Amino acid sequence: MARTSRGERSQAEGPDQVGPTGRPWPDLPRPAPRDPTHQEAVVLALCNQKGGVGKTTSTINLGACLVEAGRRVLLVDFDPQGSLSVGLGVNSHTREASVYDLLMGSGTLPQDAIVASSTVGLDILPANIDLSAAEVQLVSEVAREHTLTRVLAPLKTAYDVILIDCAPSLGLLTINALTAADGVIIPLECEFFALRGVAMLIDTIDKVHNRLNPKLELVGILGTMYDGRTLHNREVLERVVEAFGDVVFHTTIRRTVKFPETTVAGEPITSYASDSSGAQQYRMLAREVLQRCPAA
Repeated sequence: MARTSRGERSQAEGPDQVGPTGRPWPDLPRPAPRDPTHQEAVVLALCNQKGGVGKTTSTINLGACLVEAGRRVLLVDFDPQGSLSVGLGVNSHTREASVYDLLMGSGTLPQDAIVASSTVGLDILPANIDLSAAEVQLVSEVAREHTLTRVLAPLKTAYDVILIDCAPSLGLLTINALTAADGVIIPLECEFFALRGVAMLIDTIDKVHNRLNPKLELVGILGTMYDGRTLHNREVLERVVEAFGDVVFHTTIRRTVKFPETTVAGEPITSYASDSSGAQQYRMLAREVLQRCPAA
């Protein structure tokens, strides 16, 4: 049998094998049912100021895998481009209510804006281009950084996990997401230019933790668009692990044509291609997230 390189190893080899990050795989048992004593949802923001790093893809598919693990999940589209909404087949431009209306306190009820996806247990709070106006309109508001926190407060008892798909910026919308969140997941494309902005993002997370949201923690850094056949991708991932250690998830998300196809289909990869490697990778990520966030 031909010998495979570290970057080519399957992510399903087990705890005795070395994964793409160069570390032995941890023991990731099947997730247990959620502890019923936890009354409120865990809020996680998927954040990176660089666009095109897999935030939306990861939000959708991590959410779907958490549903498979028995969690009730709400996805919050917090990007004016509305990519998350489109990726789950929701035409947010034709809807009367979106996350923008809730932020602006227009009298809209959350249940009027939330949409059920094709995956039972996975709901969406959609966004459209109107959300871009919120960045300007919130500037003059009192406690403007806590606006999303107030929007999500009445929803936290209805869900186990709330995932926020942040806009590719470090503006007021992203600060709102970080202020509302319990933890942050940073999707990071395994490419040099994507790596350069991580220090700035972590600095922003630290400032929000110190000034606005003391419960905010960095849950992990997720390597995305990984191709273990290229030396560049392997070197970038190795450098990330050297810099951040165990903060980096063991799971990496590899490049595959299946992810663009799921966007066209308007459904998660767990239903579009359930047995694919991409679906298995996000299932492993869900196990890691639940292990790192025991309250979820």
